[in-house]
Amino acid sequence: MAMWSPRSSDRSNYSGRAPGKLNARTSLGAVLQQAAHETGVIEVNQTTPPPERAMPDHASPKSGPGRNTASLAALLGVLVLAGAAATAFVLHGRVLPGSTLSVSRTQTTSQTDNPLAAQASETASDQDQQQGGPPALVLPDAAASADTAAKAAKLVMAQAAPVAAAPKATSALPSATGQGPQAATPAPAAVSPAAAAAARTLTFGMVAPFTGPSRSLGREMKIGIESAFDQANALGGVHGVTFKLAVADDGYQPSRTADAMNQLLDQQKVFGFIGNVGTPTSAVALPIALKAHKLFFGAFTGAALLRNDPPDRYVFNYRASYGEEMAATVHYLLQVRRLKPNQIAVFAQDDGYGDAGYAGVAKAYRALPGNPLPPPRFNYKRNTIEVEPAVKQLMALHGRIKAVIMIATYRAAARFIGRTKDHFPKMIYTNISFVGSTSLAEELMLLGGKYADGVVVTQVVPAVDAYSTLILKYKSAISTYFPGEAPDYVSLEGYIDAELLLHAIDVDKGPITTDSIVSSLESLHNYDMGLGTPLSFSMDNHQASHKVWGTVIDDKGKFHAIDLN
Repeated sequence: MAMWSPRSSDRSNYSGRAPGKLNARTSLGAVLQQAAHETGVIEVNQTTPPPERAMPDHASPKSGPGRNTASLAALLGVLVLAGAAATAFVLHGRVLPGSTLSVSRTQTTSQTDNPLAAQASETASDQDQQQGGPPALVLPDAAASADTAAKAAKLVMAQAAPVAAAPKATSALPSATGQGPQAATPAPAAVSPAAAAAARTLTFGMVAPFTGPSRSLGREMKIGIESAFDQANALGGVHGVTFKLAVADDGYQPSRTADAMNQLLDQQKVFGFIGNVGTPTSAVALPIALKAHKLFFGAFTGAALLRNDPPDRYVFNYRASYGEEMAATVHYLLQVRRLKPNQIAVFAQDDGYGDAGYAGVAKAYRALPGNPLPPPRFNYKRNTIEVEPAVKQLMALHGRIKAVIMIATYRAAARFIGRTKDHFPKMIYTNISFVGSTSLAEELMLLGGKYADGVVVTQVVPAVDAYSTLILKYKSAISTYFPGEAPDYVSLEGYIDAELLLHAIDVDKGPITTDSIVSSLESLHNYDMGLGTPLSFSMDNHQASHKVWGTVIDDKGKFHAIDLN
């Protein structure tokens, strides 16, 4: 190949160097001239013009179309060859044997927006200069296409990525310098499952009310779950995996639940769900979780919709069902307090939550001798304290009712008690666990101690003032990660939910997947967490506990254990 002749002003300094850099201001003529020279078509020498050849008369410049046609053909040939030379520059990365091709650092950075790639490019350029290598050819802007820049960035990133040490394999392909075979890029080392787990964080989602009248329920569940997660993370996690809770607020409004669920799935990329709050909201959330094949664990509801027979594969419950709570309550009122079936009424939220609780009461009545009619029901609207219609219905029964089973949230329940107890001072009020025990006691104490005194609440967790190992561990977590927060029945349930899930993950020794956790949970039999009752799952039982505890509030707002049998 003919050599490129430098400009006459630089000839004295020329000693076989590669040509100087081309840039955006380089004339098209110079580019074409260089390309033509590199492809061997012409030889350029600005100091000694080529000798003129004698031309026959018919080929002289004045001979017309023949000369023009030949000139045009020659020009087109040069253009084609110039394009081939430019392509060679990009594809082969060199101008002359021994020279290198690079894209300017500024240009690469702007196109890839990758500082790591830019740093690697700059380092490679500096090494060439230090080793006395030829100056790099900087392509004109028009030649540096987005595709080429992207490929260059990928190459830089691939070369900059760390790989495990291994013997270098060689390739039969010639190196860029033409000096024999080049070293093949070593394959990335296999990552062990333990190393992969060490870098993982599993994010679970929770949809609950954090605004509105029932916001305390969401807040307490969040505190309990996060306390267990933080406690585990402080010890290094489980198999090196740490845990995080992402929450979304639906205000206890089913119309907002779907958006909250999709937000956690699409934006937070949650691994599964834990501690969702509410029955009507779970009716919306559950199909979304099942369609996505996501774990739906430890929801704060005892509704039957989460307890299908056979159970849904991805749905697991810790707590006793509303049917079991209602059966225990009816038994307590009839057998311990010696009431008659027709002396009991139900005050319930007018939605799926109230329906689920009332269905449990009706089922308990059907099991009674003589098959008595189910008790009358007084309703109120969800997320309100509009209890006046229910109060009027109770008044209309003229004192025949001796006990009211309440399937409500804490503010509505407290309002109903406050509006009726003065009229019926000996009335027995019982509440289901979903009410929010601590919040209920606080609301009643705002009215006065007499309104709190004697109010019964069934629980699905043991008393928070106990001194069992589990309760002490729970209290330690609360005081460490949420200082100033008092122990609460709802946050205790959230803590137990998380502890049960973490235990299932701990006994699962393989890679953590949704299906592996399901298998681990279904293999959990008679697990002693320290609740006073063993916890078990199986393929046909996805509810760990069936125990119901009884508590009663005194006139100081404190809870005491009572026997429901």
